[in-house]
Amino acid sequence: MVISTVSGELQIFNAAIEAENDDFSHAKISFSADVNSINTKNKDRDNHLKSDDFFAANQYPEIKFTSTSGIENGKIAGDLEIKGISKPVVLDADFGGVINDPFGFVRAGFEISGKINRKDFGLSWSQTTEAGGLVVSDEVKLIANVEFTKAQ
Repeated sequence: MVISTVSGELQIFNAAIEAENDDFSHAKISFSADVNSINTKNKDRDNHLKSDDFFAANQYPEIKFTSTSGIENGKIAGDLEIKGISKPVVLDADFGGVINDPFGFVRAGFEISGKINRKDFGLSWSQTTEAGGLVVSDEVKLIANVEFTKAQ
């Protein structure tokens, strides 16, 4: 058991989607994020996360996701790469819809979420509290709220 949940975000990222149809069933999605842009609102913790104990950001500066299937039945499969280790994952994909915005652009929104075991990706640093609880959980929740703009 951990004592609290810590949220953070990767502030520098790039995402792209290629879709031939409006239901995104055959869409190709790619995502990459700069590990050095991690922000948990605690500089010491952020520096520890960037260190060799966790992400080894100097050696592995990016986290990457590449879909291996389109969005089907609210799920998307793909390969997630963290710290040079690539593993297949299946994530929930909540389609928010498509709109024509006031500026003439077509936009589609998604919330992508899931859980991974950090140790599967070489993030194995651990410590226990005096009471025997974990300082860092093995389970990590992933959430990405993304909005794509259709190319003109």
